[in-house]
Amino acid sequence: MSVRELVVLGTASQVPTRHRNHNGYLLRWDGEGILFDPGEGTQRQMLRAGVAAHDINRICVTHFHGDHSLGLAGVIQRINLDQVPHPVTAHYPKSGQRYFNHLRYATAYRESVPLTEAPVADGGVLATTSAYTLEARRLSHPVESFGYRLTEPDGRRMLPERLAAHGIKGPDVGRIQRDGELGGVTLEDVSEVRRGQRFAFVMDTRLCDGAYELAEGCDMLVIESTFLDDDHRLATDHGHLTAGQAARVARDSGVRHLVLTHFSQRYSEPEEFERQARAAGFDGELSVARDLVRVPVPKREL
Repeated sequence: MSVRELVVLGTASQVPTRHRNHNGYLLRWDGEGILFDPGEGTQRQMLRAGVAAHDINRICVTHFHGDHSLGLAGVIQRINLDQVPHPVTAHYPKSGQRYFNHLRYATAYRESVPLTEAPVADGGVLATTSAYTLEARRLSHPVESFGYRLTEPDGRRMLPERLAAHGIKGPDVGRIQRDGELGGVTLEDVSEVRRGQRFAFVMDTRLCDGAYELAEGCDMLVIESTFLDDDHRLATDHGHLTAGQAARVARDSGVRHLVLTHFSQRYSEPEEFERQARAAGFDGELSVARDLVRVPVPKREL
């Protein structure tokens, strides 16, 4: 079954709270799973959320602060313990290779699953599959940090009225889709472009070009909003965004569904993040992330 959804495993910035675990996010994209920023406790959160090690095909780490990476050791060992039947690829800042090595080999275990290390040295395309292109862009944080973006290839939508006008029906519809032409009628004559879906993941950063480039035209944007707007100076000093800043990125980039996350422990009322995001002018779908919720990627626009 084709499923595209975000499974939120943790939403806390810096330290966990009674109700928020360290970061962790699994994107289900049809038959693949991409795990973003597994912080401490991710393995247990996976169990609570009904996520298995078998669901992971890629791991994407934005940077090597502990709340975004300390769970790597347990997740990698669990992948091997459960003998996941497919290879797993890990993307992370190349400058943090020593941290990745320490986490991958934090303790003794038996390696049984191929884990491909694919460190990110610069922005650009990281991988291309039949289902998506994975890209990275540099962000602005005290340590090197990258955000990630998935772009589905554009497809084509068949137009019944045009097919009927050309007398194309039954098995001939499949033939023209496959061959691109049938009896002088081209695929372009009876179809239109179906825009591929887009997803972006933007964590610890100040406002920067990379955040906007990642968010541009996305169906879903998962973005940090560590601070409320009154604390914008703290946000800038520590390399973070406020709720209003995150919402303006989404607004100006044409995002359809905004997911705010990575909240400082100083705040106890998540509703204020939504109020400030709306006050900043974002009028699309909006979720203030909570641990263990599932957020569907919006259905395609017709």
